[in-house]
Order: sequence, then structure tokens, then C-alpha cells
Amino acid sequence: MKNKMANADAIASAVLEEFSKLPAKRKPSVRDNGLHEWVPMAGIVAKGPNGVKCVALATGMKCLPASKLPQANGVAVHDWHAEILAIRAFNRFVLEECKRLAHGSQSEFIYRRTAEQQETPEVWQGQPFAWREDVSLHMYCSEAPCGDASMELIMAAQDDASPWEIPSPTPGETPAPAPTDDTTSLPGRAYFSQLGIVRRKPSRGDAPPSLSKSCSDKLALKQVTSLLSSLTSTLVSSANAYLTSVVLPESQYSSEACKRCFSASAAEGGRMAPLVDDPSVRAKLAASGYAFREFRVETTKMEFAFSRRAILPSGSRSMEEPSKKLIASNLATSWTLNGPRDGEGLVGGVLQGRRQFDPRGASLVSRRKMWALARDICLVIELDGNSEIKRVLGSTDLVYDEIKDVSGLLEGRRRTKEVTKRVALKGWLRNAGDGNFKLG
Repeated sequence: MKNKMANADAIASAVLEEFSKLPAKRKPSVRDNGLHEWVPMAGIVAKGPNGVKCVALATGMKCLPASKLPQANGVAVHDWHAEILAIRAFNRFVLEECKRLAHGSQSEFIYRRTAEQQETPEVWQGQPFAWREDVSLHMYCSEAPCGDASMELIMAAQDDASPWEIPSPTPGETPAPAPTDDTTSLPGRAYFSQLGIVRRKPSRGDAPPSLSKSCSDKLALKQVTSLLSSLTSTLVSSANAYLTSVVLPESQYSSEACKRCFSASAAEGGRMAPLVDDPSVRAKLAASGYAFREFRVETTKMEFAFSRRAILPSGSRSMEEPSKKLIASNLATSWTLNGPRDGEGLVGGVLQGRRQFDPRGASLVSRRKMWALARDICLVIELDGNSEIKRVLGSTDLVYDEIKDVSGLLEGRRRTKEVTKRVALKGWLRNAGDGNFKLG
């Protein structure tokens, strides 16, 4: 137990210390009217022969409404909740390391695969790079991920902590629909009585609707697809890029919720159990080049300085306390170990100070900038027998969705996601609308 706590503290400390080095412009502030901004924070930590290092981190708590996706054009980030933005930043970090190798430098995190390691069985697995086997990956989150892993905490914060049942209709009313596998809308915080289901990002009732899935659901899926995004997966093998642990503050941990949300243990009610218990499902994942790799959830007593709990300590936590009031920060921050020293500040999914869909406002972690970096890499390296990578990533004719949905480079990943959503993460609806752009 002490070793686990020490490991969790080391991971949390690595992320918290890196964030503390960022300038004030990347952090929440106290507004002129006295409101104290708070924000969730998450980071990815690499643990290997050279110690424990935070390689990517992010803050944020908002996402793009579904109605605005067609305007994004690869420029605006869709989901800048801290956990998801940190994973995007990690993918930027990985691609930058690949670029270092492509130009002849060394990397303590990524290596170039041999021709034998790139041999392709049933589906293509010929990525030229891979994450090192002796470097494990860990994540720290300052808040419980939104969605299923936080439902008990949300219920406990109510005056009545019992689950909210779906209300019975009064005579003449149509019953409120409960979420089902075929539902056309995903619940956010609603339907507390429905646990273990896929949810969208929670928001105010008057907020424009979004189909962006909760952080709980996206993290659960990453146990199968790895931390690598679609674009990164064309260049880097997923084999070693899975999370080993996720660290949460003790105050943000519900054992029951985390087991249900992330575990593959049927005895513990884990919703991911079909991925392990069904031999045919395991075989399909293996044939696609993937497997379910469950991460541990560990806890720490350490708290993020800009969490609600740190700003309003226990005993003075009332939102109406006259001396200190909280408000959610509009600013998101993205940082990587091999990127700009001060990271990036984002508002509305684009660089702070830019109009929302102005191409000049594209973040380094935007679809457009990530694709451009992947193209730069594939144009530099020698790809013996892998001309398909250059054809796809270097194309000026293909649109983004054709890479994700049509290219044979990602066939295994597509199969894996389809199986996982069919048997474990039922009801998952795609957040489509920003894939029809090209690189010039």
C-alpha cells in the first residue's frame, strides 16, 4: 500500500510541479469582481530508466457544441476538458519525438522499429516507430473524470444522495425516455439511476448540445485503443502506449464508480468485462492488433492549487461564502515537455486572442496542425515497403475523414473501436462534422 501511495504521489507531483513553472497567463486568476477561477488539470507522466517525467499536461473544462463542428475546419479543438486535452498534448509530444528521430536525434521515449517488427499480419501494423517497452505511462487528474466515474460523487454532493430516478409521467404526458442502446441523445448528468452507461459531456441545461463523450468513456476506450490518436497511430505502434495507472485525489475517488466504469471484472460490475470474458471478442481485438489493457486507479492526498477544494478548503466550502466565490475558468492550457516552454493558452478551442475559427488560431494540438506534423515526419524518413503512409499522410487530395474512415492504415483501429462500442460502450454516438478539410 505504501509503495502504491508513493508511486501515486510521485506521478501527481511530477504534473503539479511542471504546472507550477508555467507563467501566470496560463493559470486561473482572481477576477476584478473578486471571483476566484478554478479549473481541472490532468497530465501524462512517463516512468522509465531516467526517472519520472511529466511529458504533457493540460487544464480545461469545456467543449465545442455539435452545431459548431462544421465550422471548425480542423482549426478548433472539439474537447478541451483537461483529461482529453492532455491526451492530445501527449500525442503532439509523441509526434515531436518521432520528428527528432527522423532528423537523426535520439529519444528516450520513442524508437525506430526494425523491418521485422513492422511485419503485418491480418491487418496493417507497419508503423515505423514505437513507444519504448521500458517506459510506462501514467495519468494524473485533479478531478474525477466527468461521466460514469464521477456519478457517486455527484450524487453524494446533493441534499438527497439517492439516485435520481426517471420521473413518472403525470396522466396524459409522454414518459421521459431512458437512455438505451438505440438512443439518439446521450445523457450528461441526468438519469442518476442509470449507471455504467455512455454519457456526453455534462453542461448547463441552457447550453448548446454536444455529442462529445464524457472523459470517463473516452478513458475507458483508451484501455483498448491506447493513448495514441488516429493520426499518431499511422506512425507509432500502439503496443506500449497504454496507461498503467490513473491517479486521482482521495477526495475524488469512488471505488465503486471506478470499478464499474473502467474494470473488466464481471464480479465487480465492470462494464468492460465482455472484452475479456468473450473469447471471440478477444480474438477480434488480437487480429486487429489491439487488446484490452486495464489501468490501475490509485489515489493521492495531493491537491491541485486551482481545484475547488484548494480554493475553498473544507469548513469554508459554501459557494455563497461572501469572502471567496468560485467561477469556472474559460482558459485552457496545453503544454508538452518538447514544445514551447510556456505552452499554449486556449479559449473556445483556439489560441487565446484569436477568433474562434481563424486558421491563425489553430493550436499545436488541433487536427490541422497534428496532420501537418505527421506529414512532415513521413516526408523525411525512409519508409521501405511503407509507401502507403506517405501516400495517405502526404496527400493534398484526401480529406481528414478519409484517413480515419477509409485508409487501410487504420483498419485495425476502426475494427477495435467498433467491437468495443458494440459490446462494452453501448450507445456511443459519433461526434461528426469536422472531417472534410484538406491540407494544402
